Amino acid sequence: MIPTSRDFLLAARARGREQLQHILQIGQLTERVARLVHMLQRERGASNIWLCSAGSLFGDERQGCAQDVDRETALFRQAIARPDYLPGSVLFVSLACALHYLERLPELREKISVRKITPPEAMEQFNCTLRHLLSIVPETSNAVDDAGVARSLAALFSFMQGKEFAGQERAIGALGFTQGTFSDALRQQLVDRIDSQQRCFETFCCMVDAPLRQHYQSSGEPCRETEQLRRLACTRSDVEGMQADRALRWFTLLTARIDALREVEEKLIGAVIAQTQQALGQLLQATPLSETEIVSWVAGHASDDNERYLDRHLLPLVRQQAQQLETMAQQLASLQATLEERKVIEKAKALLIRHQGYSEEQAWQTLRKMAMKQNKRMVEVAGAMITVADIWQTSAKE
Repeated sequence: MIPTSRDFLLAARARGREQLQHILQIGQLTERVARLVHMLQRERGASNIWLCSAGSLFGDERQGCAQDVDRETALFRQAIARPDYLPGSVLFVSLACALHYLERLPELREKISVRKITPPEAMEQFNCTLRHLLSIVPETSNAVDDAGVARSLAALFSFMQGKEFAGQERAIGALGFTQGTFSDALRQQLVDRIDSQQRCFETFCCMVDAPLRQHYQSSGEPCRETEQLRRLACTRSDVEGMQADRALRWFTLLTARIDALREVEEKLIGAVIAQTQQALGQLLQATPLSETEIVSWVAGHASDDNERYLDRHLLPLVRQQAQQLETMAQQLASLQATLEERKVIEKAKALLIRHQGYSEEQAWQTLRKMAMKQNKRMVEVAGAMITVADIWQTSAKE
């Protein structure tokens, strides 16, 4: 049989229907992944508090979270028991990696139970498991031709990534507040997670309709008290006084926010499924093609429709790449500025150490207290000190 244009157009319709039916199943798998991720994020947070408090806090909560994770893991395994509908070998690799780390959870929990692992090490193992689970979501969109469905999946992935960064922020902050101190490295990790989640949520807001965007803005943004604790953690090395109470308050606030983000996530998954059902319904209602329609379709597809196809698929990718390059440039500029500020502060600390005999910690605390007293940034105080460095040198000679 010699194939005709009608044959291939009909085959395209059939392939489109099959693909959208698979996307409906993928939507259900995504819901399973999202629920498992949420429970793992809870277990990571509870484990972090338990380890940081030397086993005095969140013991029961940690056990309950582990049971929830095991239940969701069993449901996740059921969802991928027959993976024929899943596209691409790369997705199978992502599933294999996720399962590998899920299989190592009992070993991780045992180390946590006997406290043979540090909080940062435990957090990193949880992070790795979550990272592989989250990588499943973008791989499911590789075979999606429908622009609306692909956009919904992209918005969902950006949001899930932002939610994971919020979960990491909760764990890092809990570590610092429980210990009563934030090292430079820990503060930088916290700042990175705050910045990263903000970029993810901005991307999500650009890709969804107004109701979803407003829902996130009304319930998913950090509250004022969270912002106050963020500033405290990011600007002070020591957070003395009532460490346990402050850590629990931080954990409670961030947990409430992450639970609110989970509600938005559920709506996003619902939007993906609804978009897929709508596209599938349009294909199912399509009438048989006449010869006139075939000629008209081919002619239109080769001219105006082809431009619309490019605008729908390729131009958004170009715009996205341009935005990513702009973001990278901004990040590099911000990093350069941060490095320059750090150099100024280190130079001022060196002056205090050399001329006042301070230790490094005393020099840092002096600069911090001067900045707070003058209501200025530390780099401004440090810069002013360096400006009058000649006076210090003259005094030393005398």
